Amino acid sequence: MNEITNRDKNNFKWVGKNTQRPDGPDKVTGRARYGDDMIVPGMLHGKTLRSPHAHAKIISIDTSEAEALSGVKAVVTYKDIPDHPLLAPPYGPMITDFHDISRNIMARDKVFYDGHPVAAVAATSERIAKAALLLIRVEYEILPHVLDPFEAAGADAPILHDYQYTLGSDPKSSKPSNVFRVASSERGDLSKGFAEAEIIVEREFRSQPVHQGYIEPQALVATAAADGSVDLWTTTQGHFVIRGYCARLLNMDMSSIRVTASEIGGGFGGKNNLYSEPVAIRLSQKTGRPVRFVMTRSEVFRATGPASGTYSHLRIGAKKDGTIVAAEATIYNQAGAFKGSPVGRSVDTFFSAYSIKNAKATAYDVCVNRPKVAAYRAPGAPMAALGAELAINELAAKLAIDPIEIRLKNAVQDHEQSLSGVKFGRIGLNEVLVKAREHPHYSAALAENQGRGFALGYWMHGGGLSSVNANLLDDGTVTIATGNPDIGGSRSSMRVMAAEELGVDISLIKTIIADTASIGYSHLTAGSRTTFATGLAVINSVREIIDKLRQLAATKWDVPVENVAWEAGQAVCHHGDFQALSLKQLASLAPKVGGAIAGHSEINATGAGAAFSAHIVDVEVDKETGFTTPKRYTIIQDAGRAISPDYVEGQMQGAAVQGIGWALNEEYIYDHNGCLQNAGFLDYRMPVASDVPMIDTVIVEVPNPNHPYGVRGVGEPPLVPAPAAVANAVENAIGKRMGVLPLSPPKILQALK
Repeated sequence: MNEITNRDKNNFKWVGKNTQRPDGPDKVTGRARYGDDMIVPGMLHGKTLRSPHAHAKIISIDTSEAEALSGVKAVVTYKDIPDHPLLAPPYGPMITDFHDISRNIMARDKVFYDGHPVAAVAATSERIAKAALLLIRVEYEILPHVLDPFEAAGADAPILHDYQYTLGSDPKSSKPSNVFRVASSERGDLSKGFAEAEIIVEREFRSQPVHQGYIEPQALVATAAADGSVDLWTTTQGHFVIRGYCARLLNMDMSSIRVTASEIGGGFGGKNNLYSEPVAIRLSQKTGRPVRFVMTRSEVFRATGPASGTYSHLRIGAKKDGTIVAAEATIYNQAGAFKGSPVGRSVDTFFSAYSIKNAKATAYDVCVNRPKVAAYRAPGAPMAALGAELAINELAAKLAIDPIEIRLKNAVQDHEQSLSGVKFGRIGLNEVLVKAREHPHYSAALAENQGRGFALGYWMHGGGLSSVNANLLDDGTVTIATGNPDIGGSRSSMRVMAAEELGVDISLIKTIIADTASIGYSHLTAGSRTTFATGLAVINSVREIIDKLRQLAATKWDVPVENVAWEAGQAVCHHGDFQALSLKQLASLAPKVGGAIAGHSEINATGAGAAFSAHIVDVEVDKETGFTTPKRYTIIQDAGRAISPDYVEGQMQGAAVQGIGWALNEEYIYDHNGCLQNAGFLDYRMPVASDVPMIDTVIVEVPNPNHPYGVRGVGEPPLVPAPAAVANAVENAIGKRMGVLPLSPPKILQALK
């Protein structure tokens, strides 16, 4: 069921209506071209040799036998990837240190995780490339390893990087540490707040790293030409970022690399990073032939970034009337082999949905012997929400206050600030909570062995750099070219907003994803930014076309342009007896009068808005086996304005499924040597359709005043509270507190005993 509230459905012709995806027919018929679909004449096959150890010193690498194998055209090691100096502070929220990136692309001196690339080959067939890997001789000196972020932060843990000292520690770090930095935000006086508290809840939580679960593995083709230029076809969420990273890493001019983003078979943040692209470019440069890399599923699990595993500790205090007066949280986020876990988002997530006078959140960015983490749909937020939301639920239970009522009492309000100091504008939190309280699911009866969970999530979606070119063709159709790969229906949303602005049928709008040589810079399709930021650029570019059409009509009618208006897809003049000119008529007239008409926009979008999502979930626990079955799920979320409601609903439902997996099943399992044991979907247990119930959605619309159509990001907010809601339902069903995800059957049985 898809329910939409708070909107006059007659305001718009296309915005808010369910429309066919422009890319849908190609995808369901198999014509869409994904990363693995690019075949180039003369293409070589690339394969990567990966470390079998979690932590080891590289004594020597001998590639001579592999190079001598018939059919092998080139071999690369770290010697072919330029080294870079360490990035110096200050550090932004996204750390781009090419010293680390170089060493993650190809191990130099040491390997830091099972699956770390050590060498790569290009051969005339995949079979020969695999055979060549077996001929590369690598001598290792195995070193102690550490996998858990809390253990890695300890004084006795094996150190991964002897040059790394903790940034932001108090006292100042004097010896190498696995903790790269400490991030913290606070307000008020914690001691005073806890002294005022009449009840205090204190809990610990742990979670394991989880994979984004995209079905398509990383795939690419790199072609280096004799003039030094490179064409790169790759599956990515940000081809401009890939271009910049490759150019910087390989010391190339940015203009010499053109990147085309293929269709993407899932990303969820996991395809924002460099992996085989620079290696493929180097192999192509050495051989003069195109080189293709396609990761196996095992490689995806062993060597690409999951979400952070965490350890957290929370303490929260309230008065007997439910007023939360103090809250403190600490979280250790695993960064993987190299620094850069999403500590800032963790800090901002813990308590920002609540107006708490005395609060502090601290996050540790910790290196461990695992793959470098990548974004996973609201990176850093779900595990912060897990601790905060379960602690607040326990607080509500001890105070005998309804879980939604205690949140309404403490909810952050319009124009207040997040814990990190972000000032909110108009927000829809109260509307979301009231709608959740009134939903029939919240008061429905539960059967034996069933439990109900509730959790609230907050996410501040992004803005940033976006570019759009809009071109009016002679036949009255319009091409909208953006620089953002479509990972969730953004082409359709861009088309809808363009059609709404122009007042024409959406069939007249064609949306394309331009390559990096054809349009201005656009940042990643990530951070729930695309419909907001790139949508703003689309609107700007179409409005420029409208202004030019008004000028063209004014020229034809010989009237001031101020007298010409654009209404319902045509130019009209209310100051004289003039017949309206349609878009098609003006399009055919333009080449004869002033030339082609186009609009463009290159912006750094600001004014992003906070979004809140509330989840109600029922589960049933078999107390003999410990197996948990989700029975009912409802999501209530403020979308600002649902440009395409069915896509918004799909984002909400998909997040619920991922949250169920995160809470109940999914985890990376390593053996005592630090080697991954479940590097495939048979052993890494993601939910399938039979594992999840029907998922109802309620789309609340409290428009973001910073966007012409009120858009708020919707991709990430619904994942933030999902694991917490499921975990709370399990605790409610069994009457036990559980703080270690996933809540697998053995853990539940142990708790019951």
